Amino acid sequence: MSIKLFFLTLLFVFTLHANERVISLTPSVTEIIYALKKGDSLIATSEFSLYPLEAKELELIGGYSNPNLEKIISLSPTLVIGQDFNQPILEKLKRFGIKTFSVKLQTIDDIKSSIAKISDELHVESKPLLNEIQSAIKSAPKSRDSHKVMIVYGLHEDLSRGIYIAGNDIYFDDIIKLCGNTNAYMSSDTNQPSLSYENVIALNPDQIIILHSNASNSGVDKEKALSAWHSLPTNASKNRRITVVDESYLHIPSNRVALSIKRLSYEMSR
Repeated sequence: MSIKLFFLTLLFVFTLHANERVISLTPSVTEIIYALKKGDSLIATSEFSLYPLEAKELELIGGYSNPNLEKIISLSPTLVIGQDFNQPILEKLKRFGIKTFSVKLQTIDDIKSSIAKISDELHVESKPLLNEIQSAIKSAPKSRDSHKVMIVYGLHEDLSRGIYIAGNDIYFDDIIKLCGNTNAYMSSDTNQPSLSYENVIALNPDQIIILHSNASNSGVDKEKALSAWHSLPTNASKNRRITVVDESYLHIPSNRVALSIKRLSYEMSR
């Protein structure tokens, strides 16, 4: 190959990649694309894509559970990336000749393989992100004593409305096990079950970690809510092992799962 032809080929490849018009259908996928340093290829995303700050400037195509098909098509994307639950709209987009693919972001292994899949599609290196996650896994401290942990979604004053927790086959469950503990919820029926407070008492967790976002739920009275939790006759209440953690990244299964591993393993090892 002549030098001139070589450089023309490189120019074609760079131009092809520079003209990528990617739409992300979920906040998790958006975060991964930015972490892979391909944020400049993103032209739109879903609501609640708040990280990094640049993501807030992107055009919105609706909620991640109900994206607007017409809006997506009007933006002429070269690639649309969603999660497995986005499959119905991805199938519709394929009929319009739009390239799509989906990723699964449920367990830590899912997240790692999805990062690799997205990086391959965008022609970038995934190793730095994967190394960061692997480093967090290796350095996760073990708990002093193996115990039953319950991770709860959201802090509420009224526990009679239904309590959503992290079940099995999800990255929170992975983190619990990384620290040498067990998930207080053992059933494999669902990864995000809703329990009554009677169910919580029956499971009798040794530790309860409540994931709370003050940014989205600032109206809750924390003292009153924690008082409700401590009123339940559980080992967690008896041993004063009920903790509220407010970190936005905990709710997003992306490359920032490395931060989730560090934060939650710290809480479980104290």
